Amino acid sequence: MPLVPARGTDIDLGDIERPARPRIYGALDLGTNNCRLLIARRHGAGYRVIDAFSRIVRLGEGLEQKGWLSQAAMDRAVAALAVCARKLSYRRVERLQAVATEACRRASNGGLFLRRVRMQTGLPLEVIGTAEEAALAYQSCAPLFESGRPHILVLDIGGGSTEVSWLERQAGEHAWKLHRCLSLPFGVVSLAERYGCRNIGEDHYQAMRFEAVTALRAFDPEGVLKRLARQDALQLIGTSGTVTTLAGIHLGLPRYQRERVDGLHMTRDDIIIASRSVRRWSFSARAAHPCIGVQRADLVVAGSAIVEAVLALWPLARLRVADRGLREGMLAKMIEQDLAGPLKI
Repeated sequence: MPLVPARGTDIDLGDIERPARPRIYGALDLGTNNCRLLIARRHGAGYRVIDAFSRIVRLGEGLEQKGWLSQAAMDRAVAALAVCARKLSYRRVERLQAVATEACRRASNGGLFLRRVRMQTGLPLEVIGTAEEAALAYQSCAPLFESGRPHILVLDIGGGSTEVSWLERQAGEHAWKLHRCLSLPFGVVSLAERYGCRNIGEDHYQAMRFEAVTALRAFDPEGVLKRLARQDALQLIGTSGTVTTLAGIHLGLPRYQRERVDGLHMTRDDIIIASRSVRRWSFSARAAHPCIGVQRADLVVAGSAIVEAVLALWPLARLRVADRGLREGMLAKMIEQDLAGPLKI
């Protein structure tokens, strides 16, 4: 499996005695829509989460039209990142990786924003490329890969971009070959702004779905994945707020419950029924749903169109839901590298 260069930042603890290897890790992901943080204690070769934070900041709001980050969006993001910085300090995190993705990649003032973040919060945010973003996503999903299907299709729907990765199991434990990776230059925020997903008609929804289908065709020009899907040799894993939301709707949850969603198998019909419900509900009905909320009420429609585009291209019988993403991938990679490397004195 290709390695992700989890560079990480060692945190200065002053007079506190450092362990031979870091024990407390932090992983921060600032996306186009969300700011997410996980803090974990190393436990053997894995980890146990001891603190977490997530806030919708819509950093990419208006980016599709203007090409730069708005003052209001940056203010929201900095406020959320300040909370993260306090948590990292309180938990005495010893190694941190903090990344920014599509919004900061595309914005003309992305560099200025990162300097502001460093000055006001002390956080060393690093903009990662689409290939590394995809690799972190599929690494976080590796525990959900099924042995009976040697090929894996990982769909990571973000706010400003969508990453699709095709992997194949190799001989040996946890060995994977990356065949192909594609980053689509749109996600739920950009599509929602372009198509106006607060109240959207069926014609606009199908246009959005067709745009996603057209972009995805380049991923499988020879039809190999279609053949693998028909042979039941291809597993689809979806990691995004869209997929977990559709799972919550499918289960009829009175509130979101990660333990019931992460790892859930949804059939093709389950997905289509949940997606159809989402786009037929009014904006207020979506906002009132316990698994959606007002801040995601427009975004879930755009995300549903992308999921349906994948199902339109490849005859997959089901999807496995992953409530995990870049943060989990960063944690796993940092711990893996530290345990494999020399002791830090």
